Amino acid sequence: MTASDPAGRASAVRAQAGTRVLVLNGPNLGRLGKREPSVYGTATYADLSDLCRRAGKELGLEVDVRQTEYEGELVTWIHEACDHAVPVVLNAGALTHYSYALMDAVKMRTAPLVEVHISNIAAREGFRRESVITGAATGIIAGFGFQSYVLALHAIAAELAREGDPPEPPAGLDAR
Repeated sequence: MTASDPAGRASAVRAQAGTRVLVLNGPNLGRLGKREPSVYGTATYADLSDLCRRAGKELGLEVDVRQTEYEGELVTWIHEACDHAVPVVLNAGALTHYSYALMDAVKMRTAPLVEVHISNIAAREGFRRESVITGAATGIIAGFGFQSYVLALHAIAAELAREGDPPEPPAGLDAR
């Protein structure tokens, strides 16, 4: 059992060694452990950062974990990822629900981007059920606590592996 393989099964997916991934966190996520422990738990942002780096290392990913309280800084980091084809795990916090600037930045992505949420946003207050980011992301993982991030890193490793595979021949054609 490891950080990136909580069930104890060896992962068949490994990214190209040293592939850089940004794990970006928006407003209030730096307050984990203090903010609504009944919803987000008592583990801290430092615990989350450590988990992401350990899980990334096991997957062959170089994980850079960042957090900001500012929408513009988050948008700038997304632009950085777009400019350099860097995959992203994104928990935009409350910006998820209304930041069209962030949505527009995510639409420019040039690598996989997985939206994550610690809690199940579909089971929360009405305003939290809507994400303006989801439609522009590769996918969304929510409701698994900090493991949402680990699952997102696995998804990115799988997407990167898939991108590196040669395309399958169309059905019915001989691949000789």
